[in-house]
Amino acid sequence: MQRAVLSIFQNSPKAVLNYKQVSKLLGLRDIMQQRQVVELLRMLSAEHFITEVDPGRYRFSNIGTTAVGTFSRRSNGKNFFVAEENPDTIIEISERNSGHAMDGDRVKVQLFAKRRGEKPEGEVIEILESKERTIVGKLQVVNGYAFLITENKTLSNDIFIPKDRLNGGKNNDKAVVKIIDWPEDAKNPIGEVIDVLGISGQNNAEMHAILAEFGLPYKYPESVERAANKIPETIKEEDISSREDFREVLTFTIDPKDAKDFDDALSFRKLGNGNWEVGVHIADVTHYVKPEGVIDREAQSRATSVYLVDRTIPMLPERLCNQICSLRPNEEKLCFSVIFELDESAEVLNSRICRTVIKSNRRFTYEEAQEVIETGEGDCREAILKLDSLAKKLRQKRFKNGAINFDRVEVKFEIDEQGHPLRVYFKESKDANKLIEEFMLLANRTVAEFVGCPPKGQTKKTFVYRIHELPEPEKMANLATFIRRFGYRFKAEGTKSELSKSINTLLDNVRGKPEKNLIETVAIRAMQKAKYSTDNVGHYGLAFDYYTHFTSPIRRYPDMMVHRLLERYLAGGRSVMKKKYEDLCKHCSDMEQVAANAERASVKYKQVEFMSDKLGQVFDGVISGVTEWGIYVELNENKCEGMVPIRDLEGDYYEFDEKNYCLVGQRTRKRYQLGDSITVRVAQANLERKQLDFQLV
Repeated sequence: MQRAVLSIFQNSPKAVLNYKQVSKLLGLRDIMQQRQVVELLRMLSAEHFITEVDPGRYRFSNIGTTAVGTFSRRSNGKNFFVAEENPDTIIEISERNSGHAMDGDRVKVQLFAKRRGEKPEGEVIEILESKERTIVGKLQVVNGYAFLITENKTLSNDIFIPKDRLNGGKNNDKAVVKIIDWPEDAKNPIGEVIDVLGISGQNNAEMHAILAEFGLPYKYPESVERAANKIPETIKEEDISSREDFREVLTFTIDPKDAKDFDDALSFRKLGNGNWEVGVHIADVTHYVKPEGVIDREAQSRATSVYLVDRTIPMLPERLCNQICSLRPNEEKLCFSVIFELDESAEVLNSRICRTVIKSNRRFTYEEAQEVIETGEGDCREAILKLDSLAKKLRQKRFKNGAINFDRVEVKFEIDEQGHPLRVYFKESKDANKLIEEFMLLANRTVAEFVGCPPKGQTKKTFVYRIHELPEPEKMANLATFIRRFGYRFKAEGTKSELSKSINTLLDNVRGKPEKNLIETVAIRAMQKAKYSTDNVGHYGLAFDYYTHFTSPIRRYPDMMVHRLLERYLAGGRSVMKKKYEDLCKHCSDMEQVAANAERASVKYKQVEFMSDKLGQVFDGVISGVTEWGIYVELNENKCEGMVPIRDLEGDYYEFDEKNYCLVGQRTRKRYQLGDSITVRVAQANLERKQLDFQLV
């Protein structure tokens, strides 16, 4: 009867029917059978096979008895499925019903009848699209066979490697393995070694393993290197003649002391009318990298440079990013520039975007520029002090307009030649950093406004924006609830500017307090993530109506896209195809997130390595995360983070209260809450899993 009722809705998916109409179509006249139809309709509606559109009237649901979507595999066996037609519903797939589908595969799933009070479940019945899957791990080679032992979060099974598929891999090597088969009756997938990264535990092997784990490249294709080596370093006279010449204007770069790719420089001079001319000069990467060439395709695929603890994996070949395009001192360089005229109040009186040629007079590190600001002495003293003064006024205006003042401390490692961490130190943003930041923000905003605000009568052209949407109201309400326990009040509703003001007041109030880092972390989690898009909605965090990324084309592909679009539109060219650029924006946003995850993993690895000789030592810390499997604790002394597993919390059974960020004892009502001060002992340092285990003291 259930199948018969469901088939009526399946055959007419748009029809809206009541029990009488269904009974008539089934030829049921008996009153008891019709009552059975009423019950079946209610049950099928509760199980989401049909939808009740009005009381007693039903239509076939978007999710039918089968659905197509994305499969997600987890090493703990809690696999799940998200349907393309109904992405809000999560379908649980047990390991026995997963049909050896891999994480990210597009599959067809048979949905089971929903049990009362239980989550919906299903079974994979067909793998429609399977991505080529590579897994990173440690080889365990014994006589006759081998396994890849993996800590992959999406795979609970080690991978069997036949001896003839080892490709030179030896016991204890870190390797990248491709899954080539997973027979239906086999517990383990079968794989072959496609690359040996080195001996497990060695720094190079481990850093390459992190990159491979996230699907990021750890070496450059030879064809791309060859193409880069053919690019001449000398600048032709015709390239200079069509540009504005800034070679005689005071120009310098300010960068981190270990930087080699200088993609921005500032020029500075006083104008005859008493105002100041500030030039923001950006390496003209797209002059050298042509669209659809081999270098461009590789840069587009990577989308961003990746910054691990001990190395940079550049988006462009080193010959380009560290030599030809890098704005090194005393070398003539081609730039794409935004030139500003500012008065004493840092009001921008006019600006222009143009191609230029520059010759940097000096390379400053942030520390050197900071010393000039603090002492008033040193090279380019007048320029740096005036730029610092103008930058502070620009910054003040930005915050007055509603920009949010997140001022996070960055954890850095001092490492030896073997890559071993010697000490942890904290990097804070000082005036020299903020000087550069303000002028880069100004240039990015000006470029976005140039394209995004065309003169009256002209239509807007497709462009790449950096957007940041307003926070979700529910997350703001949760933040307000959380900070109340610290004695802070927070207005979680209101206009955009009221919300920004409320967040800034909170950040000001926690400055210098023990809970500063924690509340800033929770506030950042409540924000949306910034991303790239051709649809401009403004940048909430910066309080800009128009914003883009123009100032770092050496390390970000969206900046290269912006340079090309600018060149086209400055020359009067027509608008480009929106869909093509929206797809590229999504790819760049996705790759930015992948790179950030890899960077975090490298920091995590170094934290575990740094703490591995401190087993048994006791530290004070703060609860930095709460999950259903335990509490995360960040140590005050060095910001290293580890976990106290929930099984080690003795004396009670603890439940996870997600809304209040805490674990609560069922019997004692004892709470372990985000932000609590806590003392722990270092119990274990597992480098393979990049995990520190703590015990409560």
